[in-house]
Amino acid sequence: MMVEKKTGVLIGGSGLIGGTIVNFYKTNYPNIIDIRAPSSKKVSLREEADIHGYLADVKPDFVINAAMASLGSDSQLACEVNYLGPINLARCANTLGIPYIHISSAATLPAGLNLGEEDSLALSPRLNNYAKSKLMAELTLRYMAEKEGLDYSCIRLAIVYGAHDHKIQGFHRMFFSIADESMPVLFTRKNTLHSYSNAQKLPFLIHHMLKNRAEFGGGTYNFVDKNPVDLATLILTIKSYLQLSLPKEIYIPYWLANSGRKGMEILLRLLRKIGLKATLPPELMFLDSFYRPQTLSPKKLMESSFIDPLPDETIFTRLPELVIYYLTRWSHENQITTFNETIGKENKVAKAFIYNPEFLIDSIHTSGTNLISEMQKK
Repeated sequence: MMVEKKTGVLIGGSGLIGGTIVNFYKTNYPNIIDIRAPSSKKVSLREEADIHGYLADVKPDFVINAAMASLGSDSQLACEVNYLGPINLARCANTLGIPYIHISSAATLPAGLNLGEEDSLALSPRLNNYAKSKLMAELTLRYMAEKEGLDYSCIRLAIVYGAHDHKIQGFHRMFFSIADESMPVLFTRKNTLHSYSNAQKLPFLIHHMLKNRAEFGGGTYNFVDKNPVDLATLILTIKSYLQLSLPKEIYIPYWLANSGRKGMEILLRLLRKIGLKATLPPELMFLDSFYRPQTLSPKKLMESSFIDPLPDETIFTRLPELVIYYLTRWSHENQITTFNETIGKENKVAKAFIYNPEFLIDSIHTSGTNLISEMQKK
C-alpha cells in the first residue's frame, strides 16, 4: 500500500538541534517525509513576509521551529528571532490547520530541583533577553492554543549535548574552555545539579508527537535525561578524558566570581563609550546558573506513550565520541569561534520588549495571533 509522502518545514536547520532533526528524517524516512529546511537567507524569522510566503507556497503538513538567537544577542534580535518569529510561524501553521512543534528552553524556569511543566518564571523586564523572549513565546503559544485553537507541542530542553554543533555555546562552550585550558579553577559549588538533554534522542520524540496529536497536542514537555548531573563531576571527568592539569579542583565562591563579572561589565561599558564594540562572554552572562541547581522532572514524558529509544545513553556515555569529534574539528579550524552580535536600531517593538514585555505580549494576544487572510486566499 502506497503511503502518501508528507512535507515538513523545519526552521533552524543549521543548528545542532535542527541539523539533527533534518538528518534523522533524511536517514530514516526519506520516502515518507520530505523535510524542508530553508536557510535564513531564504526564510528569515525576522521577516514576516518571508514566513508567510514560504509556508503558503509549500503548504507543509507540519512545522518545526528549532531556531534561536545566540545566547548573548541584543534585545531586538532576541525579540524577533525567539518571540515574534515563532509566533508568526504558529499563526501560519494555525491558518493552514497543521501541527506546530516548538523547541523551548529551561531558561524559562527558575532555579530549583525537580521542576515540572507547570513551573515558570514570572515575566519581567529584568529577565535577560534570552529567557524573556523564550518565556514570552511559551506564553503566547499557550494563549493561541486556548483562544485560537492552535495545535502545538512545546518541548523544553535543558543543557543540550550532541555532535555537529557549529556554534560553540552552552555545554560545548564549557567543553571548549576546558580543552583550551582557559578554565583554571571550578566556577561552581559542590553538588550543583543540572539536567541535560540528548540532541540525538529528540527527533524520535518529535516524530512520535506528530503521529499522536490527540495525546501531545497543546502540551508542554520537559525533554531531559532521567538523572541530573553534578557540574563539577562533569568538568573533572572531561578534564580526565583530555589528560589535562586544569582546572584545579578549587571551588571559587560565588561572591568572588560575581565580583569579577561586575568588574568586566564596568570595563565593557567604558570601552563602548569610546566606540569599541564589546560584549560580555555568554558564559559570564549565565554565571548564576553555575552556582544554582536546576533539574527538570521527566515524569510527564515518561508516563506518556513515548518510549526512550536510547534509555542508557547519558552525557557521560557520549563523552568519548564528543571528545574525539570536537577536538578533531577545533584543531582543523585552528581558531576560536566568536559571537558576532549585530546591534540593530531600536524600534518600538524592541523598546517594548526591553522595558515593558507585558504590554508587548498583551498587544500580540490582542491583534497578532489571528489567522492570516492572505494565506487563506491562496
